[in-house]
Amino acid sequence: MNSHPEFVPGFLELLTVLPEEVSNYKIAARPERRRQFEKELTSQMEVALSTLTACLHINELKEQVLEAFASWLRLKHRIPGSVLASHPLVLTALSSLHSEILSEASVNVISELIHYSAAGSSGGATVNMPLIQVIVPQIMSLKAHLTDSSKDEEDVKAIDRLFADMGDSYVELIATGSDESMLIVHALLEVASHPEYDIASMTFNFWHSLQVILTKRDSYISFGNEASAEAERSRRFQVFRSAYESLVSLVSFRVQYPQDYQDLSLEDLKEFKHTRYDLACCSSSTLTESVMLIAVADVLIDAASVLGGDATLKILYIKFVEGVACCGNKHNEWRPAEAALFCIRAISTYVSVVEAEVMPQVMALLPKLPQQPQLLQTVCLTIGAYSKWFDAASSDPSILASVLSILTSGMSTSEDTAAAAALAFRHICDDCRKKLCGYLDGLYNVYRTAVNGEGSLKVSAEDSLHLVEALSMVITELRQDDAKKALEMLCLPVVTPLQEIINQGPEILQKKHPRDLTVHIDRFAYIFRYVNHPEAVADAIQRLWPIFKAIFDIRAWDMRTMESLCRACKYAVRTSKRFMGITIGAILEEIQGLYQQHQQPCFLYLSSEVIKIFGSDPSCASYLHNLIEALFKRTTCLLTSIEEFTSRPDVADDCFLLASRCIRYCPQLFIPSSVFPSLVDCSMIGITVQHREASNSILTFLSDIFDLAKSCKGEEFLSVRDSVIIPRGASITRILIASLTGALPSSRLETVTYALLALTRAYGVRSLEWAKESVSLIPLTALAEVERSRFLQALSEAASGVDVNATMAPVEELSDVCRRNRTVQEIVQGALKPLELNRVLVL
Repeated sequence: MNSHPEFVPGFLELLTVLPEEVSNYKIAARPERRRQFEKELTSQMEVALSTLTACLHINELKEQVLEAFASWLRLKHRIPGSVLASHPLVLTALSSLHSEILSEASVNVISELIHYSAAGSSGGATVNMPLIQVIVPQIMSLKAHLTDSSKDEEDVKAIDRLFADMGDSYVELIATGSDESMLIVHALLEVASHPEYDIASMTFNFWHSLQVILTKRDSYISFGNEASAEAERSRRFQVFRSAYESLVSLVSFRVQYPQDYQDLSLEDLKEFKHTRYDLACCSSSTLTESVMLIAVADVLIDAASVLGGDATLKILYIKFVEGVACCGNKHNEWRPAEAALFCIRAISTYVSVVEAEVMPQVMALLPKLPQQPQLLQTVCLTIGAYSKWFDAASSDPSILASVLSILTSGMSTSEDTAAAAALAFRHICDDCRKKLCGYLDGLYNVYRTAVNGEGSLKVSAEDSLHLVEALSMVITELRQDDAKKALEMLCLPVVTPLQEIINQGPEILQKKHPRDLTVHIDRFAYIFRYVNHPEAVADAIQRLWPIFKAIFDIRAWDMRTMESLCRACKYAVRTSKRFMGITIGAILEEIQGLYQQHQQPCFLYLSSEVIKIFGSDPSCASYLHNLIEALFKRTTCLLTSIEEFTSRPDVADDCFLLASRCIRYCPQLFIPSSVFPSLVDCSMIGITVQHREASNSILTFLSDIFDLAKSCKGEEFLSVRDSVIIPRGASITRILIASLTGALPSSRLETVTYALLALTRAYGVRSLEWAKESVSLIPLTALAEVERSRFLQALSEAASGVDVNATMAPVEELSDVCRRNRTVQEIVQGALKPLELNRVLVL
């Protein structure tokens, strides 16, 4: 290299790339070869680092040398921390931190050193303390740059990244609360205060990890007895209290509505509003503003976990009061008050339900806020979030009346505020249901107006379901006789428009748009689900059955309407149970007949609910047996090829969900039936269907068969099961192994593996022979003998009762090896032929 310096850059590039290839899964290497390659590299670590050190004297290549060093550090080879602490490569990286132009390569090296020094594979922080003691002071010396406005923005971001990495990696050391660790904490607070969210948020993971360590009881086991552990816990909480108090103040402003939020695209604005509306359902959001809302809410929860909800509330209340003052200034600035309320809502589950100092003041201010739509939406959502507080803390009826007035106002302002108000209305009625029984007439008027679309309320049909649920939960608290009358009143605005449509004759009913029917039927589903008075619901469904039957008879072709109607019937069955009386027989007779002509999947899932409730009832055995026979016979005639499974995945999904229910709740009716062998054959055809839910239902069905001994009364029918499964065992095993090795996506690996292991546990040595036959079909060019043996050994261990988790690695390796590239996968599938001879007819 000295005689040919022009080759050195290329050589350094090779040294950089080699360690990266260990984790490059685009290369179709076998797992064993990948492990071997990593060992080869780590065995040459000293040689590589010596070579890189020798190149340091070439100044223009110093950055490339450091990039190569960072690449080798990612291998996490056990180089002692004491050796690295004085290594020329480390010292070079550290010294460049203070150069005018901060080298990206040196930052990458130090970041990798931080991760390396804390990694368990390299011995952890205790072993690598000499290295840590060199790194930390050097990074801490950069603290002044965090607030240096003259510093280049990218340099500041790189320094912030080092502090964040240090916090994340050394969080367990920092959690001890030593004086040295608090210096790091204060530096991380400065990073958190950076005006740029992307920089400030680098610290958010640290605050969460620290909170977990501080609040987890296991963190204090080493302190011996309970008293010592509690004393240490209290000390640490006290040490970090001020840091988390500062954090609350630093992050709360970040959730303000952006000034230009109305300039967002329609799609982004919708996502932003939805995130503000329902944080819990938006964890997968990608919009920057939405991600920020979720992240800040999580940080506030971390702070509340350490400080306590009541203490966090006090800090946020100060922000809220400041925001309320802004509402009264000449600019009528509502955004600070809305942001503070958003934060108060975010910590609602951590605030004590008997908090009596701040919450009454917060709630007293709410009616005084301007009726600005975005602010009113958050006001309504905050009321809903504190519904349990209203129930526990509110002895004054006027408070609930004031809250209901705000929510009614919200329902009249805009669609967004109406959605928030309807949701809050549901929460209030859920948690304050006993207190609200005396307000039933007023609640009913709001409900009737919204459902009928009368007056000024802007509640959408979808959001009106919150009101249906709300009234249903209040009615649940009434006495039986009062509940029956209230339920009739609740059903009246729903049944009237349906009755009017039916009275116009079959032709009109046939032509109606599905939405004209489902908007009302869905409300019945909510009523039957949430009015927990079985007899009252049973009476209601009996009275309504003529209407339901008319819709069943005329609209059986309409999937959307049938799904809605079956959902309503399902909840009626679930709530009423054995009070259903003759109505359940009429429902089953209806769907059993209609399914022969209109194979609606919802008929199957309604039947699943019936099996769950009535499957073990001897008095129902006859008509349930007829139901099972009729539904499964028709379904197996439909699903005769993988193409049929692909075109009817919902039928397949619900069919095999129903079959699993039969195994669990009425094996005495299902296993000895004539349809059981046909359904097993049918499942073999459909195992490799690509539709996720259908495939999972089929695999679960097979697993339930193999685990039959675990089900109620299942052991009685093992001989019947064996007479069906054993003749098909070799084919089932072959198809399952084909599914493991590429016939199904790798995301189904766990479900397929469980089915295969359940088969192995059920049939022991015989199943091992089936597996051996199957893997022997795979050519050695695709699957080596050692990989084959390791897989069969894992199955053997599973058959002998070894924990399933212990056998997963060889199964996953078989899957990886056979999927390593398309050519290999095609060879394996061509050998196993999962789509051939799937259906083995046994005479």
